[in-house]
Amino acid sequence: MGTLTSRTNAPHAPNLPKQDRSRATRRHLLEAAVACLAEHGWAGSTVAVVAERAGVSRGAAQHHFPTREDLFTAAVEHVAEERSAALRGLLSATRPVVGPARTYAVVEGIADLCTGPLFRAALQLWVAAANEEPLRSRVVDLEVRVGREVHRMAVELLGADESVPGVRETVQGFLDMARGLGLANLLTDDSARRERVVAHWAALLDDVLRPRGRG
Repeated sequence: MGTLTSRTNAPHAPNLPKQDRSRATRRHLLEAAVACLAEHGWAGSTVAVVAERAGVSRGAAQHHFPTREDLFTAAVEHVAEERSAALRGLLSATRPVVGPARTYAVVEGIADLCTGPLFRAALQLWVAAANEEPLRSRVVDLEVRVGREVHRMAVELLGADESVPGVRETVQGFLDMARGLGLANLLTDDSARRERVVAHWAALLDDVLRPRGRG
């Protein structure tokens, strides 16, 4: 989910309307910013580096995003949109599946998302926000919204009934665990242990959810 390319080149499309060209340039800049964050971290992701990767001038980049903080806050919003799109795709893919197989597919899909390049890019920005005051308030506000959306979609994917005591906390615990898997995967390939943890959490969630008669 969320593949990052090695270089994002803005297409030369002189026949496109100006507004469409502007939107295309903006998207290429955001994709380049996400890729730079995932690969080089905050320190190595300057506006100039992002602009070069996107195939545009630094001036063009600053026309869309006057400051570095503007660029990377927008990049995190872009990551959030991509994550939401991935979760919607997971919803479509798992809709025909029922019972424990569905729970496992959902847990595995969310864990995969949290160990992919989109999560790594978001993590780099979180680390930067912890030390960059101008960035912190923007990222905190954004992550509150993103966290709510991811939780809502996880509830929908799992068919969870949060009116049942303990269900909300169990779903949130699962999401926290998935982010932890993403952190563990940064330094080493943790796939073998991750498979066991995913299987355990799928069984745990199924035990919590299925007594309510949900398939």
